[in-house]
Amino acid sequence: MARSPFGRDVKRSFLVIGLGHFGRAVALALTRLGHEVVGVDKDPKVVESLKDQLAEVFRMDATDFNSLRELPIPDFDICIVGRGTDLGESILITMYLKELGAKFVVAKAMNPTQAKILDKIGADRIVFPEWEMGERLAHQLVVPKVLDHISLSSTHILEEVTPPVAAVGKSLRELRLRERYKLNVLAIIRGEETLIPPKPDDVIQATDVLIVMGPEGNIQEFLMLDHIRPAKALGVAGTE
Repeated sequence: MARSPFGRDVKRSFLVIGLGHFGRAVALALTRLGHEVVGVDKDPKVVESLKDQLAEVFRMDATDFNSLRELPIPDFDICIVGRGTDLGESILITMYLKELGAKFVVAKAMNPTQAKILDKIGADRIVFPEWEMGERLAHQLVVPKVLDHISLSSTHILEEVTPPVAAVGKSLRELRLRERYKLNVLAIIRGEETLIPPKPDDVIQATDVLIVMGPEGNIQEFLMLDHIRPAKALGVAGTE
């Protein structure tokens, strides 16, 4: 499933179909980020509540092809299908959007079966909001130092973490994370500064946030250094 081909700093136009909890949150967040957002929902109360917060909001049943075709679908950079609870509706809307020339369609899925069908009919990206949020929360509860979590594959993840105390004051070269844990530090966020990529001699500070990629178990092992023989794990002089 493809990722969005657009850069982060370009102002874009979005169509969000289905303004329930998920669609509403996405639409308002995109608006706050400075993008143009058009919303669609069949509930008049929802439309009324958002009419002054989005660029435009239309009351429409998006499962009606003739109604949907009244919108300039090819003009939107990204179309988001936020209605995922009804399998038939999400499939129909996604199919219609592709048929009407949508450039890039993001569809919400509730389960793997729905995701497979959406993928088959042309959705460019499929998201599992409840599943993804639950997975992130689980990681944050089990390993409090994890600030955010993204699964890249069945074996590798990308996590935003705070460094264990045992790593503070040591350089990436000293930590030897790639050699010891098969981990790559892709970036260090230090206040308003972001070190991309960080240098081997960059020293970890207590307030840093690390963007780390690697096997999930290995990241957790690194974050638990304060509890399991930190001196030996970090190769401090005189311990090996």
